[in-house]
Amino acid sequence: MVSTKGLVPITRSFLASYYDNYPFSPLSSDVSRLTDQIFAMATTDLLKDSPPTQGESLLVQEAERQPPHKVDENMWKNREQIEEILFMLEPTHWPRAQQSTVEDAELVSLLGRLQENFKSTLSTLESFQAKNSEFVFNTVMTYMPQDFRGTIIRQQRDRSERNKQAAIDALISSGGSIRDKYALLWEQQMERRRQLAELGSATGVYKTLMKYLVGVPEVLMDFIRQINDDQGPMEEQRQRYGPPLYSLTKMAHSIRLFLSLLWGRLETSKLQKNQVVILEEAADVYTSEFQRFIKFIGEVFTNSPFFITAEDAGTLSIRKDDDYKEISVPAGSAHEVSLTVESVNSYIAWDFSLVQGKLNVQDIGFSVECTNLSGEKTLILPYQRYEANQGNFCTCVPGYYKLIWDNSYSSFFKKVLRYKVDCIPPVVDSVSID
Repeated sequence: MVSTKGLVPITRSFLASYYDNYPFSPLSSDVSRLTDQIFAMATTDLLKDSPPTQGESLLVQEAERQPPHKVDENMWKNREQIEEILFMLEPTHWPRAQQSTVEDAELVSLLGRLQENFKSTLSTLESFQAKNSEFVFNTVMTYMPQDFRGTIIRQQRDRSERNKQAAIDALISSGGSIRDKYALLWEQQMERRRQLAELGSATGVYKTLMKYLVGVPEVLMDFIRQINDDQGPMEEQRQRYGPPLYSLTKMAHSIRLFLSLLWGRLETSKLQKNQVVILEEAADVYTSEFQRFIKFIGEVFTNSPFFITAEDAGTLSIRKDDDYKEISVPAGSAHEVSLTVESVNSYIAWDFSLVQGKLNVQDIGFSVECTNLSGEKTLILPYQRYEANQGNFCTCVPGYYKLIWDNSYSSFFKKVLRYKVDCIPPVVDSVSID
């Protein structure tokens, strides 16, 4: 586990100074020009003599709407629009009239090239999202205790991701649309964020898991609880890098709208040269600028710290260890903690140390034993003397577990023991973090 001593979560003011080192070169002016031009051609020229269907009206409204003020949501919206565009660029999805009459090899080549550009852009975006998700999760996990607790969270995450993918596969197999697919993907993304917030605040199912964890840095809990707050650190990211991404989102919506309306009106007419020119230019500008943005933001995210020193943050946080108890174990006596465990696969964890005197280093005997429901006693951890110790084990049987700190061998010296003991029930299968 990487130490977080002396660290605090990144702050918005720190990110502002950090982002000053990563200015994003403005988007090409062609982005706004072509977005306006292709939207006007779609809503003015193509709808002039042919009123929109209900579905087309919905597309017009989406293209007119301002993009959401969230970086990750805009990433998903761009991905959805790219996939919709690719669907229409498949030769089998061309209008029937074009499928039977397209003889212009140059046009066929153009549509094929646009398809490859959008495929490349989609692949870049999917890779960015996957790598970023894995990077964040792995970085968080480096600050978690590297024992059964980290294993539980990783297993839960893997299981949750498999369940999420299975839900997507089932939706597609049942005939769900691309819109349905991305509605579910975004719902799953919001569930990941809720679970991350629950982990940070130890609420929901994580109230069972996290409130009992020994040694999980509080600074980590603060980070994952605060990172996505509306006015938290990520708001600086949204303010700094959101506007160019939002412009690209509007452009993707306009290209998709134009292509959809165009395809719907080509049953009785052929593609016009000016329509092809605008489509080609808009697609080229969008794919090149979007890939440039993804490459840039990927570098920014990879280099961005999660934690900084208190001095860098301009603050020093004094934290309390309220979950620990401190008792005096007199010479010749022992201190015991008894736990009743009802379920197998529960975890019992402990962390303790002795408050050392000035004259000599002290230790204390420690052991763990279990008495099952039939009254049979088993030694779980043999007696050994420690100055401090942290450990855990998974229970194999329900019963009564006893942790014993033994100072009976001492004739004169009491021991001041600072300890925490936790019993963590099995965590339900349906929860993970991302």
